[in-house]
Amino acid sequence: MTERPRRISRVVHVGNVQIGGGAPISVQSMTVTKTHDVAATLAEVRQLAEAGADIVRVAVPRPEDAAALSDIVAGTDVPIVADIHFNYQYALKAIEAGVAKVRINPGNIGKEEWEREVLLRAKEAGIPIRIGVNAGSLERDILDKYGFPQPGALFESAMRHINTCRKHDFEDIVVSVKHSDVFFMIEAYKLLAERTDYPLHLGVTESGSFSTGSIKSAIGIGALLAEGIGDTIRVSLATDSVKEVEVGHQILQSLRLGRPGVNIIACPTCGRLTGDLFSIVNDVEKAVKARNFKKDLSVSLMGCAVNGPGEAAGADLGVSLGRGRAHLFKRGKIVRTIPEEQIVAAVLEAIETWEEDEPVPNPLP
Repeated sequence: MTERPRRISRVVHVGNVQIGGGAPISVQSMTVTKTHDVAATLAEVRQLAEAGADIVRVAVPRPEDAAALSDIVAGTDVPIVADIHFNYQYALKAIEAGVAKVRINPGNIGKEEWEREVLLRAKEAGIPIRIGVNAGSLERDILDKYGFPQPGALFESAMRHINTCRKHDFEDIVVSVKHSDVFFMIEAYKLLAERTDYPLHLGVTESGSFSTGSIKSAIGIGALLAEGIGDTIRVSLATDSVKEVEVGHQILQSLRLGRPGVNIIACPTCGRLTGDLFSIVNDVEKAVKARNFKKDLSVSLMGCAVNGPGEAAGADLGVSLGRGRAHLFKRGKIVRTIPEEQIVAAVLEAIETWEEDEPVPNPLP
């Protein structure tokens, strides 16, 4: 297999999760509950963790939210990040509460001396800071200079605050330059990737609904990851936060960068299809998700004789559908023929019993 490119970045630890330094790309999300509602927030954190979130961020817009952070941190093993805007005092309280990281927005954190105080406290506590630049809240002077939130403007904002961190001998930082325009987002991150070695948190901000937001995020995040850029990701969607985590893992899995899991390959719509392949694919995907297999393998579900045998043979497990029956492939060899109505059960059984070092049975004559 061709080696996947990976930008070399310095190491940052967010609780027990390493970001950068070649560590696996982590998936993040953010709670939608009111942070001061500790029980509701912890319940959502648990749901996100069960879905595969490595890190969870919580909003801290009010004093009661800051006051609740210590209980939230104590109530979960998931690293909690405090999301701070406008009031640097909330960042100080978050650090005191034991959060694993603080995200500050350069466009609204205020005076440099306030930012300096946050950096000093974070350094004392041994936690990192994320410099979270957002196209919707850039500094006024930078907007006046560039006219609109173009990639250079996001990069300049990030570098301004990176230099503030450096001036105060604080290097434990993660950086993001999020934009709702996918092309601008990609270009801004490329500028950072070329000129710094800090770990990068990827995301398309305000990307939209589940449908449009998933597409935008897959393009923006996926394009950068394919070039080796990015150390941690968040898919921002106007929907259930658990969906953000699921889509994030799907993006990673599509590039074979994520944690072990079953990758489904299936035919597109075409008049050559034989049998009810769409129902088969749907049933297999639902069952795979429900069983949460940890085996790292690809499963090809194909519906005709043009690409079916080749794709099925090229996957770890594969099915090539014919008229009322299908060949079941394992590591490129046909191991048996199965009736169409038994395909779903046969594929799931093959996944369930898959052993990496198991010898392949003799192919059919």
